[in-house]
Amino acid sequence: MNEKKLLRSATDRKIAGVCGGLGKYLGVDPTVIRVLWVLSLFLFGGGLLAYIVCALIIPDGQ
Repeated sequence: MNEKKLLRSATDRKIAGVCGGLGKYLGVDPTVIRVLWVLSLFLFGGGLLAYIVCALIIPDGQ
């Protein structure tokens, strides 16, 4: 059985690979995740803190 694991992307990364990993895990384009993350940064103010926490918690992929 194939288990999906949330990992930071080693190949599709701009900063830490969080958006690339989330995009692969959810099956969507990482650019969409990046745009949503930037919008959350400006609209809600918690995007930067959430990104840092995800970068620290989500393990690095191969």
